[in-house]
Formats: sequence, C-alpha cells, structure tokens
Amino acid sequence: MTEESHSIDTATGTEAPAELSQERVRRIFGAIARQYRRFNAFSSFGLYRSWMRRTVDAAGLTPASRMIDLAGGTGDISFAAARRNPPAHIQLTDYTAEMLEVAQERFEAGESMGVPMDFEVVDAQDIPYSDESFDAATMAYGIRNMPDRMRALREVNRILKPGATFACLEFSTPPNPVWRALYHVYLKVMIPFWGQLFTHERADFVYLAQSIRAFPDQATYAQMMRDAGFKDVLWRNYAGGIVAIHTGRK
Repeated sequence: MTEESHSIDTATGTEAPAELSQERVRRIFGAIARQYRRFNAFSSFGLYRSWMRRTVDAAGLTPASRMIDLAGGTGDISFAAARRNPPAHIQLTDYTAEMLEVAQERFEAGESMGVPMDFEVVDAQDIPYSDESFDAATMAYGIRNMPDRMRALREVNRILKPGATFACLEFSTPPNPVWRALYHVYLKVMIPFWGQLFTHERADFVYLAQSIRAFPDQATYAQMMRDAGFKDVLWRNYAGGIVAIHTGRK
C-alpha cells in the first residue's frame, strides 16, 4: 500500500513543495562542509561530542553489526562508532556530496580505526537499499532538514532487520519554560553569529535556528516514529532538553 506523502518547509513546519527545502539544504551544507565540525564544537561548547558518543551507545552495535549512518555529514557519528563500539561495516550516507568528501578524507586519514566504510550520496527519504539490510541505523541533526519526515522514518524502518535499533540525535524542546526561552534567544542571536564568524554566511544559519524552533517536541516526534512502525520508542534529554536522543526498535 502506498503511503500518502506530506512535505513541509523545514524552516517553518508549514506545507510546501519538497524542492524548497531540498535545494536549500544542499546549498547550505555544501557551502559549510569544511567548517561544519568547528561550528558544532563552538556552538555546543564542546558538548556535541558527548551527545555523539551517547547516540552510538544507544544504537546497540555489536562486532557483527552492519550499520548505516543516515544524514551522516562529515562522519562524526560513524567515526565515534568506529572508536567506541566498532561494528563490522558502516555505510556512511548524506544528501550533500561535499560533506561526504570531508568524511572520506577523514577515513583516508585513518579515523575509522580499521572499520570498513562505504560512502554514498543518499536521500534518506528514498533510501536505495533493500529491505532488512542493516542491523542498526543512526542519524544526527538530519531528520529536521527533511521535508517529508514520515517518509524518511518509514524508509529507515524498512531497511532495518527485525529487532534492530534506530538511534536519532536531534535538537529538541527544553521542557522548562525559562530554559526554553533562554535557549530560543540563543538560537536567534548566537547561531547566526557563529555562522557569520566561521563561514560569513549569516543567512544560512538563520535558517538553521529557524528549523530547530520549528521541529516537533520530544513527544510529538516519538509518536511520528511509532506511526512509522517503530516499537519501544523512548527518548532521553540532554542539556535540559536542548537535544534529545530518540530510539526505536524495528
């Protein structure tokens, strides 16, 4: 049965053609690929490294696992997995070729610690792999930038083997109203500032801040995962709910 498609403008959450967000994402992340890791480090005050490690821990990897890292960017999750809990193989994918070029350079420099990796430009809303191909899937800061999130979640579920885990790190909604208000000020003021500092592309980082504010809260996103077919959906907040790691089982 064909599922109904519903695409949004990822900056606002309102209905819009998918091409609007897809073209913007390709342009923005292609332009910032070389500075992306530095931006993450400074804008999170270094906390993102801990969040990456916790995402790897949540994925349930074993030495026999075949893992897919979707929207994997420059490879932070993949290389964290290789260091922390190495699987048998990692399929590192992203929508933006320039991000994967940086990841491949890191691989060639030895950051995979000997774990085999393949790299492919992939739209996670239309994954070109067979059903039940992977033992674990990860995604960090990716689902927020996809205009048809339900389609992407159904695709992730499709390619996982029964019992496999999907671990998703994403910016979220602090439950404390005071902390949430302060965080929204930070997003409005500081994220564009960091963007201007590192890439001289302030407007692109205004979009990133908008997309964070427009993303569903923890409970809403958890229900989306359940609607896509995942079981045992849970989340854990970090930094007071600025980010959350959601997990679900095929």
